[in-house]
Amino acid sequence: MAETARSPLAIYQAHLDKGELAYQWSPAAGRAVFYPRVVCPYSGNTELEWRISKGLGTVYATTVTHPVQGTPYNIVLVDCDEGFRLMSRVEEIDPMAVKIGMRVRFRVHPAEGEQPAYPVFVPAEGA
Repeated sequence: MAETARSPLAIYQAHLDKGELAYQWSPAAGRAVFYPRVVCPYSGNTELEWRISKGLGTVYATTVTHPVQGTPYNIVLVDCDEGFRLMSRVEEIDPMAVKIGMRVRFRVHPAEGEQPAYPVFVPAEGA
């Protein structure tokens, strides 16, 4: 099926399933668009290109949640180097050790049961 016939969410999820963090680029606005959509929120134009992120970013904000059952985990906003921000979490590190300004690298949290694959981050090497 051609990408134009699938929803932006389906295209985004297909990229995640392949281990890629995809985002859209608006030539009219000259900037990245994320979360995937049909119309650019900056220009109103429907011409959006799909691009693949290099997967590097910087933690913009972080918090730790402590569920009643289970272990604490962080929730972060990551500014990706391509110019878009997304909500995720940083894995492979104590949630309290995640700091604003920390460099992180994208990886895919694999699908589990009904839960589709989704983007997470790990500390970037040398960070």
